[in-house]
Amino acid sequence: MRDLKEALAKTAAQAWCEPLVGLYGGARYLQLPKPDILSVIRGSKEGDRTYQPSRVRRVEIPKPGKGSGVRLLGVPCIKDRVVQATLKTLLEPLIDPSFSENSYGFRPGRSQRHAVEAAQQIVNTGKEYVVDIDMSKFFDRVNHDRLIHGLSQFVSDKRILRIVGMTLRSGVIKDGVFYTSPEGTVQGSPLSPLLSNIVLDELDKELERRGLSFCRYADDCNIFLGSQKAAQRVMQSIGEFIENKLKLVINREKSKVALSRFVKFLGMTIIAGKLVISSGSMQRAMAKVKELTPRGTSLPLEKTVERINDWYMGWSGYYLITQDRSQLGKIEAHIRRRLRSRIIGEQKRKRHLCRKLVKRGVSKSLAARTVYSNKGRWALSHTPAIERAYPNRWFIEQMGLKIRSGEKHPHWSSSGRQIRTT
Repeated sequence: MRDLKEALAKTAAQAWCEPLVGLYGGARYLQLPKPDILSVIRGSKEGDRTYQPSRVRRVEIPKPGKGSGVRLLGVPCIKDRVVQATLKTLLEPLIDPSFSENSYGFRPGRSQRHAVEAAQQIVNTGKEYVVDIDMSKFFDRVNHDRLIHGLSQFVSDKRILRIVGMTLRSGVIKDGVFYTSPEGTVQGSPLSPLLSNIVLDELDKELERRGLSFCRYADDCNIFLGSQKAAQRVMQSIGEFIENKLKLVINREKSKVALSRFVKFLGMTIIAGKLVISSGSMQRAMAKVKELTPRGTSLPLEKTVERINDWYMGWSGYYLITQDRSQLGKIEAHIRRRLRSRIIGEQKRKRHLCRKLVKRGVSKSLAARTVYSNKGRWALSHTPAIERAYPNRWFIEQMGLKIRSGEKHPHWSSSGRQIRTT
């Protein structure tokens, strides 16, 4: 009973939920006496409080990368979030210990970093060929009957199974139109990660039964083998298992067999035994920098730097796991060049730019040769005169621009040699 109360209070205490509590009736559920809270969670029919999950609002967000499509998310109301979070708090300690040691997604004490480091260790044993399995729209295609059957192996209370079943079949609302949900689990709900792991644990057990080395984070699964022939054979057999037994769909266009240096796993790539940021992740980071430093903006330079810092500190918080710190230095250099280009573009006349460079310590002859060279603003941003007037130190000390490449981490190579990504 105490766990129920704590889970309810924890969910409603989230700051972003506060405006929704009154709107969706969350406060009424939190204020019920303990026996009534239990009846709400378990769906018993005392009085008029039989629990019925509401329809989920469907939203679409773009996936990272150009032309990658959209990701379908569900936004449950606060009442349903409270119930689902409570169920997760109660069920996770019972179910999680049975999951594979090679499963890292949405589990207590495990993270993306643990997953990619485990993958690196496997590759360094000589298993360089990777079976990269991409499951098409996994969360939208989960078979309800198989999921409930898997959950019933851990939960004997039919009322809990009933409430999970009702949640899965509650349907979604998109653009004001109601759609049934005969399959799938809502991506974005508190209970969804646990349910997805229950479904994919069957895949983990099959891979373990075959004695294969693998790492799985949610629906992102990589299997590691010592030869291309063995990898292709596993791709065929495991693909059939996933489609015929689990009733899921393999994306044949994105799934592949390749050497580890050509495979991206959670935004990282393993090259020559080193863990580095994948080329795709680097390209998206460069595109984000360009988005944060648009031309012709009226936003003050200080505010632009604040926005860049907010993004970069969050982005680098994960990608610091790279063993090639020059990749972070490349992003930081690109940020500074974009800012220098903006400073150049803010000058209406070339003579104004020339005067500004001289004022900042550049000789008149060098300033004149640079400004009147007929180069565009982007080319000018990487010239000695501009870099001398606005050195790296100025951005860091005067503008407060954050850098991470100057930090010291034990996993960073002391040689400083850049690892070329493919």
